[in-house]
Amino acid sequence: MNTALLLLPDFALILLGAALRRWMRLGDHFWNGVEKLVYFIFFPALLVNAIVKTPLDLGAALPLLATAFAAMFGGMLLGLLPRYWVRLPPLVFASVFQCAYRFNSYIALAVAGMLFGAPGIATMGLIVGAAVPLANLVSVWMLARHGEVGLWREVARNPLIWGTLTGFVLNLGGFVPPHALQAFLGRLADASIALGLIAVGAALRLEGTPGLRGISVWLVAVKLLALPLIAATLGQVLGLQGLNYQIVVLFAALPTASSAYILAMRMGGDGRSVAWLISATTLVSMLTLPVWAAWLSH
Repeated sequence: MNTALLLLPDFALILLGAALRRWMRLGDHFWNGVEKLVYFIFFPALLVNAIVKTPLDLGAALPLLATAFAAMFGGMLLGLLPRYWVRLPPLVFASVFQCAYRFNSYIALAVAGMLFGAPGIATMGLIVGAAVPLANLVSVWMLARHGEVGLWREVARNPLIWGTLTGFVLNLGGFVPPHALQAFLGRLADASIALGLIAVGAALRLEGTPGLRGISVWLVAVKLLALPLIAATLGQVLGLQGLNYQIVVLFAALPTASSAYILAMRMGGDGRSVAWLISATTLVSMLTLPVWAAWLSH
């Protein structure tokens, strides 16, 4: 229970973001600016700062990533099942399908940092950096017949991937940042968690599309219950222990990424339904993530 309580400040920041957007009426332009600042500046600094000063165990990286990818593939397969009993327009289905396996990087790094400090952020950063291209590739593939987006250009410009790669290159090269640089990166890293979670809360949308209740319940259950079960089972089979095992299960239990909405809108999809599912998985994860964290701590 103590481990679960550690996550309460993070979820309180998400709720604060939702309240600020509703009460302060700062407008979409303000919140879009906050999210870009966090995404392109603060979070890459958080990743570099954590990875550079954390001892790396490259031998454990392969089973760690294999478990994370297996959980995502499980979400993709389970996410495809409703097409056999729910009749939806192809573009609508392709839009909501993303919500079965995509993950919120902001919450990922915040939870890892809160529970495990810099080693947790470094481990989660490795998974996030490797999984972002896969998530984007599959999502765009499902939507590809209905729109166009510069996939490889977006992957190449993804700041989370570059932040992860930069941190690992510097770490493996034995680079020790001078004190002033450490302090600078530390200040940016500190700002990233709070602003990132507030931005997640500000993006919550509670107006769903009629007729999608059944598939919505299914996708929420897949994302928050089935995927962590897959990761927990396979992680044990592959011999993961300690931090790596805990991080990969928490990764699998994350709510859906807000970028799923952006991609759906950019490719002419059903953004309203995706926004609802992002909000639903985020709010329900306030119950399920602490449960998974408490289970992992025993």
